Amino acid sequence: MSRINPRHTIGRLGLVLAAAGLATVASLSQAQEAQPAPAMKSWQQGLHRTDLIREDLGAADREVLQVRVDFDPGVTSPKHAHPGVEVAHVISGTFEYQLEGRAPVTLKAGDSLYIPEGVAHVAKNVGQGKASELATYIVKKGESLLILKE
Repeated sequence: MSRINPRHTIGRLGLVLAAAGLATVASLSQAQEAQPAPAMKSWQQGLHRTDLIREDLGAADREVLQVRVDFDPGVTSPKHAHPGVEVAHVISGTFEYQLEGRAPVTLKAGDSLYIPEGVAHVAKNVGQGKASELATYIVKKGESLLILKE
């Protein structure tokens, strides 16, 4: 006659449950690793430009433009230059600006930066939320405002 020993049965049941639990955790962990990381938001989708003013300066070949540029979190502009000078004033958030040939500079709301004509640069929102800048350009008339660089 066979007798069931409750101690051995509970012990075996515990081992089976522990093994099943570990297998479940391992499969969930692999499933999470297999999912791709969220893609960085493209600058085409994460930058929003609002033209505020465009006026002739009275000089034969110059005009002034003022633009509000809003960056979603983590968005970086493409490397670019302008056919004239830019004064960037941070309205909100935190930006890192990288001007060609210079060390990166971090600016917060209230800070401004002068960018000389033709100097390639990149702006990145390094804060947690949306960041905005007021960009004032004094540029050559009839030329594209943005010159993409590699």
